[in-house]
Amino acid sequence: MTHVAATTVSASPGDLAWLDGVMIPRAGLSIPVGDAGFVLGATVTEQLRTFAGRLFLPDRHAARFRESLRITGIDLPGGVEPAFAAACDVAAHNQASGPAGSDLGVVIFATPGDLPAQHGGRRSPPRVAVHTFPLAFTLWARAYDEGVSLRSVPVSQVPATSWPLTLKCRSRMHYHLADQAAAASEPGARAILCHADGRVSETSTANLAIVRQGTIITPPPTDSLGGISLDYVAELARGLGITWREQSFTLPDLAAADEALLTSTPSCLLPVARLDGRPIGTGRPGAMFRRLLAAWSARVGLDIARQAHLAAG
Repeated sequence: MTHVAATTVSASPGDLAWLDGVMIPRAGLSIPVGDAGFVLGATVTEQLRTFAGRLFLPDRHAARFRESLRITGIDLPGGVEPAFAAACDVAAHNQASGPAGSDLGVVIFATPGDLPAQHGGRRSPPRVAVHTFPLAFTLWARAYDEGVSLRSVPVSQVPATSWPLTLKCRSRMHYHLADQAAAASEPGARAILCHADGRVSETSTANLAIVRQGTIITPPPTDSLGGISLDYVAELARGLGITWREQSFTLPDLAAADEALLTSTPSCLLPVARLDGRPIGTGRPGAMFRRLLAAWSARVGLDIARQAHLAAG
C-alpha cells in the first residue's frame, strides 16, 4: 500500500489516535452523539493487529474496508489510503510507548457523519478514525491449550436481505444477544450463529472451519463474512498440501467433525474443544490446529501461543 502522509501533532508520551486527518490524544477521540454511526449504528470498520509493531495484512483489510464503504455509500475524501497510512503511524507510536514484546489491536472505522434529523436537516462529511488498544491476551491464552467452548443459541444470523454478508459493520446487536445466550448456558462459551435454515455461519468474533478426514471445510461467502485471517489460514493450508473446501454445513456436521477451528484477527487461530457441552473430536486441540498454528508462527517470526502465554502471565 502506498504510504500517504498523515497530519500529525508533536510526539506524545501517551497513546495517539487519528480523526479526520488529525492526530490527537487517544483519550480525546470521540464522535458527536448525533452522528449516524452512533444513532443508527451505521459504522463500517476493520480491526487489524500488529506483529512486532507492524500492521499485519493491511492491504487485505483495506480492500474489505473499501468494499464496506461502497455498500454503505460512505464516500471518504481521498479514499481509504490516508486512514491506513495513519494506522501505520499510530500503531508505531503507540507500540513504542507500550511494554516490550506486546502487540496492538488497531481499529479503523468510518461513519456517514451527522444525522440530518438531529442537526436541523444538515449533513456533515463522513468521519473516519483510527485508534489502538493492547491485545487482551488473557482472554484467549489458555484456549491454545484447552480449546474453546461453543454454544448453539436461538439468535439467527442476519439474513442477506437485511445487508450483505460482505459488509463488515458495527450493527451487531445480534452478536451481543447471541453471546448473552451462550454465557447463560455455559459461562465463558462463545455463541455459534446459524442461518434460519440451519446453515452454520460464524461466531460473534471469529470465522469457523471444521476438519473432516484431513480436509478443512469452511462456510462459503453466502454463509458468513469473509475473514482476512480465514483466508490467510487457507493459504497456509494449501502451502502444506492440505485440502481446503468451501461448503455449507450444519450443527450436526460441526458436532461430528474431527476438529474445529476459529480464526480471527487478535488470536489468529484457536481450536474448538466442545459444542453444547460435548467434545468435538478428542475434546482437545488437534494435530491440524497445531500444524497450522506452527506454520503461522513461522511466517510471522513469532510463537503466537507463547506470546499470549507470556503476556497473560
